[in-house]
Amino acid sequence: MVPSPPFPIVVKDKLRRAALDARKAFVRTLDDATRNQLEHQLAERLTALCAGASVVGGYVPLGSEISPLLALEEARAVGAIVALPAFSNPAKPFRFLAGDAATGGPFGILQPKASAPPVEPDLILVPLIAVDGRGTRLGRGKGHYDRVLAPLRRKGARLIGVGWALQRICDDIPADPWDVPLDGFASPDGLELFDVPTRESR
Repeated sequence: MVPSPPFPIVVKDKLRRAALDARKAFVRTLDDATRNQLEHQLAERLTALCAGASVVGGYVPLGSEISPLLALEEARAVGAIVALPAFSNPAKPFRFLAGDAATGGPFGILQPKASAPPVEPDLILVPLIAVDGRGTRLGRGKGHYDRVLAPLRRKGARLIGVGWALQRICDDIPADPWDVPLDGFASPDGLELFDVPTRESR
């Protein structure tokens, strides 16, 4: 009898662990100067996209995540509104609030104050653990971003994953029905745009 293939959730969990371990191992090889240089390169790759956006959503990096903060500073310098995720309740979807990371939020993430104005970004820089050539994103598995990105993408927001170059993997990541595809991936090595079908055709 031929054994059944593993459930997608098992495959994704294995991919997630392997990709996260690889990211941590890579970052351990970087000294501060090299890491700063690579994050400057990431900002350069994103300059044109950020310059064409009205509201740019980003994130405050945790641990081995690449930082998009230099790119956000450049976006603000050319007149864009910069927004960050903010939770009012960890059990509910976060909102993008315009402003700097000023207070602690759930999951150890810094976020804007609750009084900051909510906005809807037209360009969102999305953290990830891995991404494939179809734009399928592998996140931390909690679904926080999928719940927020789906309605924004339907309204026309452009979703660009950001990470170190090794986070763009060759293997296909199993896609669940609720996974929101990314429009591209930016790393210090360059910007890759994906041919992503509309949500309705997936």
